Amino acid sequence: MYPPEDPVSSNSREAAQKDKERSGVCKQGSDEKMSAASIVSARSVLSGWVNVSRVEMRMPDGAIVERHVEDHGDGAVVLPYDPERRVALLITQPRAAVLLTGGIPPLEAIAGRLDGNDPEICARQEAWEEGGVTLQSLELVVHLWSMPSISTERLHLFLAPYRIDKREGSGGGCLHEHENISVHEIPLNDLIREVASGRISDAKTLILILALRDRYPHLFAEE
Repeated sequence: MYPPEDPVSSNSREAAQKDKERSGVCKQGSDEKMSAASIVSARSVLSGWVNVSRVEMRMPDGAIVERHVEDHGDGAVVLPYDPERRVALLITQPRAAVLLTGGIPPLEAIAGRLDGNDPEICARQEAWEEGGVTLQSLELVVHLWSMPSISTERLHLFLAPYRIDKREGSGGGCLHEHENISVHEIPLNDLIREVASGRISDAKTLILILALRDRYPHLFAEE
């Protein structure tokens, strides 16, 4: 048998529940309509390669809250893959944010900022600059928010087949940008094992590898 409930504890819980109800913390049910959130004001606090704004937002419950929003424009991401040799082309490069937290820069799909360009044009340009590969057809996977809690950035994610004779450049990124990019051709079966073991730690790259397997599972079949 369970011991009898302490009347003091019971009274305390009831009092706490009443306080929550009075303060509006408790939800009134999913069928109760609340007004949509809206921006009250936005003020720039940093302008440069990235822009940061201090934003006041009115929440659905009427509260005014402060948020900081980063904006550096949208981007394009592409995972080139050779369906004949069953390999994918990825890159690694020094990442300040990763190094600052003591991490190791991850294996990544090729990516770059749009800077006003069409996403497909950007993807092809970055594939040549970073990977030294010329791409023809691009297959859109998703247009996603990369960090909706803090950034306006949206990424256009693509898959793109290529042939070995289209790897005509050395890649490595733009010299004047000092990107220091290394290019890697990795067997698809090795990539999916890296996914299964949790070693693909870049989100956009993980999404594209899984999308490739989902759409073309025969490329990952053991020979």
